Order: sequence, then C-alpha cells, then structure tokens
Amino acid sequence: MCPDLVEEERLWGAGYAAIAGLDEAGRGALAGPVVAGAVVLPKGVGLAGIWAEVRDSKMLSPGRREELAHAIRAEAAGWAVGEASAHEIDAIGIAPATRLAMQRALDALPIRPDYLLLDWVRLVAVNLPQESFTKGDARIVSIAAASILAKVHRDGLLVDLAQTYPLYGFAAHKGYGAASHLATIERHGPCPAHRLSFAPMRQEQTLL
Repeated sequence: MCPDLVEEERLWGAGYAAIAGLDEAGRGALAGPVVAGAVVLPKGVGLAGIWAEVRDSKMLSPGRREELAHAIRAEAAGWAVGEASAHEIDAIGIAPATRLAMQRALDALPIRPDYLLLDWVRLVAVNLPQESFTKGDARIVSIAAASILAKVHRDGLLVDLAQTYPLYGFAAHKGYGAASHLATIERHGPCPAHRLSFAPMRQEQTLL
C-alpha cells in the first residue's frame, strides 16, 4: 500500500489550509524517548516528487529514510519533532507521553495547523478538529512523512545515547527488545536511558 492524498485533498476542498499529519516513533522501545513528527504539506500539492515517494518509515531502509527526511524538511510547508523522555514515560505512562510528544511537535511547528491527521492517537486536549486512523502511516502522505521525521530523529538520539552508554548497543537496535539488548540488561541491569516501567526492568525493580 502506498500513501495517497485522499484525506488531505478532502480537507483542502473543505477549506482547511494547514493540515498537519502526526506520527510517533519509539512507542514500544525499552529505552530512549518517544518522538513525534508533525508535517504540514503545501496546500494543494500533487502526488508527485517527494510526496509520491514517502512511505511508512518501517518500510524503508535507514539510508532511504535519511534521504526522504532531508527532502521533506526542504519541501514541507512546516515540520517539527517533539520528544517525551524515558523519565516522563515512567512518570505518566507511554500513551500520555506519546500525546505529550505530539503536543510538543505541534507547538514547535512554524505555522499553526487548522486540522490534524493522526496515526492511532487522539489529542483530546488540543482544541483543533482532528481524525485518527488505523495504519495512517501506510495510507496518508502527511502522516507517512511525519513517521519518517520521527524515526530519523529518534534514531539519531539513540546513536548519541550509544556514545554515553556503550555497553547497551543502542546504535544497533535503537532501544528495542533485541536479544542482544535483553541479554545486556540481564547482565548489567538498566542504565538511566531505560524505561524502568517497562518489562524486563519493571520485574527487576519489583524483585529488588
């Protein structure tokens, strides 16, 4: 499935001018922040050029994501990313932290959107019309573009964390539950970048 502009075109036709697609990266990871991307397409843009090439970030190689992220930043009407830290995830839970990262991405946009298209999440605290879609990153261009920016930004953060905590291999698995990552946690315990409310760290905390 390739993302299309059906939803954006419907909303442009209804008079909306700045439609923001939002998506997150890192929701299921064991370490590092959850990151949200927000992308506003130029009003009336066609399904050509970069907008015909974006895909759900999970379907792209790291190199291709980097290329597309550079082009999205150059050609979007507005874009931003927002983060919620591992500590914030532990404090409020992953779903509220995901919404917090999205709110921060919206706050960082250089233009104020007048409609939101979201993957899975609803931002009930945001006073803007919005729709949430299952697998929106696979169906909707602005959400797919946001997924790419979120993933590229988060991967860069995890590469940086690998310099601070070299035992854990964050540059390779980006904080997800790879066998090597789980083995390192079992051997050395969690580091400050880990989400202590997530298994297996949660069980370790319970046992102590």
